[in-house]
Amino acid sequence: MPRPQKEKTIKTTVLKTGAVFLAAYLLSLVLWIQVKDLYAHGMVVVASKVVAGIKGCRLEELVREGDIIQATFSPLGREAGMLVDIPVKTSSYTFNMPLTVAIMASLYPVVSKRRRAYLEAFLILLAVHMLYIVSLELNQLTAIFIDRGLEGPAGPAALLYEYIWSFTDNMIVRFEPFLLGCYLYLRYRTQGMWPPKAIP
Repeated sequence: MPRPQKEKTIKTTVLKTGAVFLAAYLLSLVLWIQVKDLYAHGMVVVASKVVAGIKGCRLEELVREGDIIQATFSPLGREAGMLVDIPVKTSSYTFNMPLTVAIMASLYPVVSKRRRAYLEAFLILLAVHMLYIVSLELNQLTAIFIDRGLEGPAGPAALLYEYIWSFTDNMIVRFEPFLLGCYLYLRYRTQGMWPPKAIP
């Protein structure tokens, strides 16, 4: 391809990508406001049931108060009447959702195998959010049980829960849009985009 034609193609691709990013960000921001609470409730329900199974508890109820969904657990066979409330702030793990969607959408012109690529990206996104909620609840429940004498001193499991939650909160969630963007581009970019060869 002659150099002027190649530069024109790259410029067109960049402009198209920018336009898609802006449109996708505005649209996803409006839509996200409408579905955020429903999405968060579903995620906390599933995550809390997983946590209840791991910790040997019963999930008593979920109560939403503004941006916070409070999950209430009760231990089974230990202090049966005790209730433990774990608040999960929705915006703590979904604050960059519109940006994530916009970045993924802006890569549409340069991504191949689009159905597979975006399915994988959204599954990774769901997994990150689920990991955040599960590790948060496990970390807090474990700390409360240790404090109230329902569990022994902090062992490897308690340290693992704390590490996973801290890493997810401070690293993965905050860089989520760019990590998913890099994943889509590096794995599914079309031929001819830098680097020249796609990752198999």
